[in-house]
Amino acid sequence: MRPLRRTPRRSGYSADRPRRSILLTVLTALMVVYTLIPLAWLFINATKTQPKLLDSFGLWFSGHFALWDNVHRTIVHDHHIFLRWLLNTLLYVVAGAGGATCLAVLGGYGLAKFAFPGRRAVFAVVIGAVAVPGAALAVPTFLMFSKLGLTDTPWAVIVPSLISPFGLYLMWVFAAEAIPDELLEAARVDGSGELRTFFRIALPLLAPGIVTVLLFTVVATWNNYFLPLIMIKNPHWYPLTIGLNSWNQQAATAGGRPVFNLVITGSLLTIIPLVAAFLLLQRYWQSGLAAGSVKE
Repeated sequence: MRPLRRTPRRSGYSADRPRRSILLTVLTALMVVYTLIPLAWLFINATKTQPKLLDSFGLWFSGHFALWDNVHRTIVHDHHIFLRWLLNTLLYVVAGAGGATCLAVLGGYGLAKFAFPGRRAVFAVVIGAVAVPGAALAVPTFLMFSKLGLTDTPWAVIVPSLISPFGLYLMWVFAAEAIPDELLEAARVDGSGELRTFFRIALPLLAPGIVTVLLFTVVATWNNYFLPLIMIKNPHWYPLTIGLNSWNQQAATAGGRPVFNLVITGSLLTIIPLVAAFLLLQRYWQSGLAAGSVKE
């Protein structure tokens, strides 16, 4: 006999329909406006000429649409130094953020899936390192690199960027939940070595966590300001953050006002790669890929 199916009673709202909250909707809308207004101001002012930039309202277009002219002037100004700063920033991101992500993935997987003496002590050290602000370590790092003769070189920015305690902790937690122990044991029973198990089984399951850590480290390295400020003195090794700040200081003087629109246009160009990175990687930013991989 077939079991009788009970018809659910009708209530004020359907269980499949999400509940609506006017307060949350209003707060979300305010956060969206708060986030988009600076971006809109940046784009609008990047389309203005220098005279209109100083005399017109900041949140509305005025006069000639000069965006492409401003972009060209930003790139060619001071012997194409903006392109040099952009390449420097890409170098710091690829070497620093990429290396930090690789180390976080390897360390997080090892800490999550292998038992060894002192594991709890390592966990305490990682949590403590997450709580320490980066600015507090900048001066000791500078003194150490100064003794090694590495200041005013790209290594002074790349090497400290390789250490990401938050990325390590995030991968540790994610690997512990995303990779079932039964899956690893089944691979070992089938004769798979540890390296093959990691690359063929664990790494695909860690993809959402890897993308998350990569985005965090890329943003942190791209926006890094204080560390390059104290480490780099040669303008040819400046990242975009320090280079644009030097233009901004020049624009603050009476004779440097003509470069103020270059500062705004350069700031607009600076955020485009980050926006593109988020848009390209968002489809990989998913969770629960390990769900259903082990049958009961």
